[in-house]
Amino acid sequence: MSHDPGFAEQDAPLPSEHDKQSRTWAMAIHLSQFANFIVPTAGIIAPIVLWQMKKDEFPELEEHGKNVTNWLISSLIYAVVSGVLTIVFVGFLLLLVLIVLGVVYPIIGGIKANNGETWKYPGAIAFLK
Repeated sequence: MSHDPGFAEQDAPLPSEHDKQSRTWAMAIHLSQFANFIVPTAGIIAPIVLWQMKKDEFPELEEHGKNVTNWLISSLIYAVVSGVLTIVFVGFLLLLVLIVLGVVYPIIGGIKANNGETWKYPGAIAFLK
Protein backbone atom coordinates (compact mmCIF):
# COMPACT_ATOMS: atom_id res chain seq x y z
CA MET A 1 0.00 0.00 0.00
CA SER A 2 1.53 3.30 -1.04
CA HIS A 3 1.47 6.42 1.04
CA ASP A 4 0.06 9.54 -0.59
CA PRO A 5 2.06 12.55 0.68
CA GLY A 6 -0.87 14.86 -0.11
CA PHE A 7 -3.12 12.94 2.28
CA ALA A 8 -2.86 14.01 5.90
CA GLU A 9 -3.40 11.06 8.20
CA GLN A 10 -5.11 11.72 11.48
CA ASP A 11 -3.11 10.71 14.52
CA ALA A 12 -6.23 10.44 16.68
CA PRO A 13 -6.62 7.01 18.26
CA LEU A 14 -9.57 4.88 17.26
CA PRO A 15 -12.44 5.11 19.75
CA SER A 16 -12.72 2.25 22.24
CA GLU A 17 -15.81 0.07 22.47
CA HIS A 18 -16.89 2.07 25.53
CA ASP A 19 -16.52 5.32 23.56
CA LYS A 20 -18.53 3.92 20.66
CA GLN A 21 -21.35 2.84 22.97
CA SER A 22 -21.25 6.17 24.78
CA ARG A 23 -21.51 8.05 21.48
CA THR A 24 -24.39 5.85 20.37
CA TRP A 25 -26.32 6.44 23.60
CA ALA A 26 -25.61 10.18 23.45
CA MET A 27 -26.93 10.27 19.88
CA ALA A 28 -29.99 8.29 20.98
CA ILE A 29 -30.71 10.82 23.73
CA HIS A 30 -30.79 13.62 21.15
CA LEU A 31 -32.70 11.74 18.45
CA SER A 32 -35.25 10.22 20.84
CA GLN A 33 -36.94 13.62 20.85
CA PHE A 34 -38.48 12.52 17.54
CA ALA A 35 -40.61 10.01 19.47
CA ASN A 36 -43.10 12.90 19.77
CA PHE A 37 -44.06 12.23 16.15
CA ILE A 38 -45.14 8.70 17.10
CA VAL A 39 -46.58 9.14 20.59
CA PRO A 40 -47.34 12.60 22.02
CA THR A 41 -45.03 13.48 24.95
CA ALA A 42 -42.79 10.44 24.27
CA GLY A 43 -40.15 12.80 22.87
CA ILE A 44 -40.04 14.55 26.22
CA ILE A 45 -39.97 11.41 28.35
CA ALA A 46 -37.68 9.17 26.24
CA PRO A 47 -34.54 11.36 26.29
CA ILE A 48 -34.76 11.87 30.03
CA VAL A 49 -35.37 8.16 30.70
CA LEU A 50 -32.45 7.13 28.43
CA TRP A 51 -30.17 9.64 30.14
CA GLN A 52 -31.15 8.50 33.63
CA MET A 53 -30.83 4.80 32.74
CA LYS A 54 -27.35 5.09 31.22
CA LYS A 55 -25.68 7.98 33.06
CA ASP A 56 -24.01 5.74 35.66
CA GLU A 57 -22.62 3.39 33.01
CA PHE A 58 -21.55 6.29 30.75
CA PRO A 59 -20.81 9.44 32.83
CA GLU A 60 -20.09 11.39 29.63
CA LEU A 61 -23.85 11.33 28.92
CA GLU A 62 -24.42 13.80 31.75
CA GLU A 63 -23.81 16.87 29.56
CA HIS A 64 -25.93 15.51 26.70
CA GLY A 65 -28.81 14.77 29.05
CA LYS A 66 -28.66 18.22 30.61
CA ASN A 67 -28.47 19.94 27.22
CA VAL A 68 -31.46 18.04 25.87
CA THR A 69 -33.48 18.57 29.05
CA ASN A 70 -32.71 22.29 29.03
CA TRP A 71 -33.87 22.47 25.41
CA LEU A 72 -37.06 20.52 26.17
CA ILE A 73 -37.99 22.81 29.05
CA SER A 74 -37.07 25.93 27.08
CA SER A 75 -38.99 24.85 23.98
CA LEU A 76 -42.05 24.11 26.12
CA ILE A 77 -41.89 27.62 27.56
CA TYR A 78 -41.39 29.07 24.06
CA ALA A 79 -44.36 27.06 22.77
CA VAL A 80 -46.65 28.38 25.52
CA VAL A 81 -45.54 31.98 24.90
CA SER A 82 -45.94 31.52 21.13
CA GLY A 83 -49.37 29.99 21.66
CA VAL A 84 -50.45 33.04 23.64
CA LEU A 85 -48.99 35.34 20.99
CA THR A 86 -51.11 33.72 18.28
CA ILE A 87 -53.76 36.18 19.45
CA VAL A 88 -51.72 38.90 17.73
CA PHE A 89 -50.65 36.56 14.88
CA VAL A 90 -46.92 36.84 15.71
CA GLY A 91 -47.21 33.55 17.56
CA PHE A 92 -47.87 31.61 14.36
CA LEU A 93 -44.46 32.58 12.99
CA LEU A 94 -42.80 31.79 16.32
CA LEU A 95 -44.47 28.38 16.44
CA LEU A 96 -43.26 27.66 12.91
CA VAL A 97 -39.69 28.57 13.89
CA LEU A 98 -39.99 26.39 17.00
CA ILE A 99 -41.18 23.42 14.92
CA VAL A 100 -38.23 23.81 12.54
CA LEU A 101 -35.78 24.08 15.46
CA GLY A 102 -37.42 21.05 17.06
CA VAL A 103 -36.40 19.04 14.01
CA VAL A 104 -33.03 20.62 13.22
CA TYR A 105 -31.56 20.84 16.74
CA PRO A 106 -31.89 17.13 17.65
CA ILE A 107 -30.30 16.18 14.32
CA ILE A 108 -27.33 18.51 14.90
CA GLY A 109 -27.03 17.32 18.51
CA GLY A 110 -27.18 13.68 17.43
CA ILE A 111 -24.53 14.12 14.73
CA LYS A 112 -22.20 15.96 17.09
CA ALA A 113 -22.77 13.33 19.81
CA ASN A 114 -21.90 10.59 17.34
CA ASN A 115 -18.66 12.49 16.61
CA GLY A 116 -17.84 12.60 20.33
CA GLU A 117 -18.78 16.27 20.81
CA THR A 118 -21.26 17.90 23.16
CA TRP A 119 -23.44 20.66 21.78
CA LYS A 120 -25.53 23.18 23.66
CA TYR A 121 -28.75 23.98 21.88
CA PRO A 122 -28.78 27.69 20.97
CA GLY A 123 -31.55 29.52 22.77
CA ALA A 124 -31.91 26.89 25.48
CA ILE A 125 -32.14 28.30 28.98
CA ALA A 126 -29.62 26.65 31.33
CA PHE A 127 -31.97 25.27 33.98
CA LEU A 128 -29.61 22.34 34.65
CA LYS A 129 -25.95 23.24 34.87
